[in-house]
Amino acid sequence: MTDLPERLDLTSQNPLTDRVAALRSLFPDVFQEDKLDVDALRRAVGDSAETGPERFGLNWPGKAECMRVIQEPSIGTLVPMRDESVEFDTTQNVIIEGENLEVLKLLQKAYYGKVKLIYIDPPYNTGNEFIYPDNFREGLSGYLRYSGQVGDDGLPMSANTETDGRFHSKWLSMMYPRLFLARNLMRNDGVIFVSIDDVELFNVRLLMDELFGSENFLGCITVVSNLKGRSDDKYFARCHNYLLCYARGDFVTAGVPLPEQYWDDYPEVADDGRRFRLQGLRKRGSNSRREDRPRMYYPIYVDPGSRSVSLSPHDAYTEEVLPRLSDGADGCWRWGIDTVAQRLDELCGARVGGKRWDVFQIDYAETAEGTKRIIPKTVWTGPEFANESGTLEVKRLLGKGAFSNPKPIGLVTYMLEQATGPTDIVLDFFAGSGTTGHAVMVQNAADGGSRRHILVQLPEPVNNPEYPTIAAITRERIRRAARVLNSEQTTLDSVEQDRGFRAFRLTSSNFSAWDGANTSEEGVAAQLKLISDHLVDGRSQEDILTELLLKAGYPLTSPTRVLSLDGVDVYSVSDGALLVCLAATLTITLFEAMVEQSPAMILVLDAGFNGNDELKVNALQTVRARNQRTGSDIALRVV
Repeated sequence: MTDLPERLDLTSQNPLTDRVAALRSLFPDVFQEDKLDVDALRRAVGDSAETGPERFGLNWPGKAECMRVIQEPSIGTLVPMRDESVEFDTTQNVIIEGENLEVLKLLQKAYYGKVKLIYIDPPYNTGNEFIYPDNFREGLSGYLRYSGQVGDDGLPMSANTETDGRFHSKWLSMMYPRLFLARNLMRNDGVIFVSIDDVELFNVRLLMDELFGSENFLGCITVVSNLKGRSDDKYFARCHNYLLCYARGDFVTAGVPLPEQYWDDYPEVADDGRRFRLQGLRKRGSNSRREDRPRMYYPIYVDPGSRSVSLSPHDAYTEEVLPRLSDGADGCWRWGIDTVAQRLDELCGARVGGKRWDVFQIDYAETAEGTKRIIPKTVWTGPEFANESGTLEVKRLLGKGAFSNPKPIGLVTYMLEQATGPTDIVLDFFAGSGTTGHAVMVQNAADGGSRRHILVQLPEPVNNPEYPTIAAITRERIRRAARVLNSEQTTLDSVEQDRGFRAFRLTSSNFSAWDGANTSEEGVAAQLKLISDHLVDGRSQEDILTELLLKAGYPLTSPTRVLSLDGVDVYSVSDGALLVCLAATLTITLFEAMVEQSPAMILVLDAGFNGNDELKVNALQTVRARNQRTGSDIALRVV
């Protein structure tokens, strides 16, 4: 046990750490001298097949490099943009301006396993310029040059043409690490939707099979986005694109309300006014004969007076009904006998052909919870899914030509309807004009929910002097959409809605990193000074606090208030779970005051000890004494 406080790791979380830890807990015997013995692992899982040179899967030039990119930690941070935000101190929504690979790395600790739904509309591989694959090979440093935060040379975009030999490879190398990191952020019951066109559909399907597991593939949805079709296509006028859907593992669909056009299929009206239809309980089509499913052949008894049913012939239940095919042969029911026993009130008897009795399921169009919900189909068509709707929505808010090819709000609300609950987090790291954030607000207005959105968008330059980047367009759309929704009468207008957002920008860390390349005597001396005092000049306390929250594993919207302890301002985060003190001078009485608050962690600047190792030891002993006395588990970390 060390006598000095531990340091907080300022690098982003390695996404493979949890995987290795889980593997080690299950198979400790396959690690030799802290290294994984792959052959031992194969034997441990009963795989005795010989390793061969060929295996099924998706490979491309550059795939191995993707894993290096994933494991390369980000030493960047997110800084608040208060002037660009709306209701910064109270909102739970977040919009981040930055390169999404770096941002996804920074979100790993704070948002691991917390996102219910991810929707992305990534740049399609059309052979035109797209900015992600080559421009940020250097990670954060490349992004800082591109965004004008360092230097003034920028980084040129490069065309991804089919003639360069790596047309598909570049696009896949861009997508792989982002999807890998995104999966970590999903809840166990989470789901991801990815818009895509024909060019990369099959490649990204194989890619997602690998990352999410083919068993978690939920569907490939055809979205009719342009009924007229594209007139400039050569052979077929394409009128659709695709939506790939994968689950994290335990996802259960909530379904969607029964569409209005289906209500004519429910011609009957019950005494309470609800519409319903009768569906035969006998199975039809394939596997509908008794010999196909013999356990589904059994008698059901009908009361001719009330038309109610029973599994036993007693009292008024005198009419025995067996599943008979139209030719008189023995058939089978759709439900097993246990299901019928549990759902007798959903069944009734009725005469067919004026003579014999049959059993039917009473299928209501309305339930006690409202309109009946059904599973969505694999073809989504209607004006709410059309590209034209998305264009008009943005035009009404931002004017003509503000953004090309935005996705329509109805597309995203349809996903939210079937895949999220009222308090879930929704992530879009290719945010574009901000359709996803707008849709979250619209859905919340419709059902009184309090879903939260996290949007990430690159500050890609556009020819618009009012909003010079796409990230600026994202923020402005959400601002204006919120104003419109606030002015409208909503169905649940008594529910207070969160329509603000906290804006952040990706930049370099507030703390200088060790530069191993600088080996001169002066350079090493300067680097050694950073061990205790490595704050970058000119950074605000709010900037520093935001970075420490993220890297300590606290969300960007964690509630924070200022406490005065021993005459010093201390930040109390998440109702006191974390105390952050950025004071330039620390004292033992301050530590005594902080431990009395019983936080889970106390975080202080190393520079605040002013080189006094005795104070460090005493501070740690103060924490340990409190833990021993009260049975608490306070951690002390320095940065």
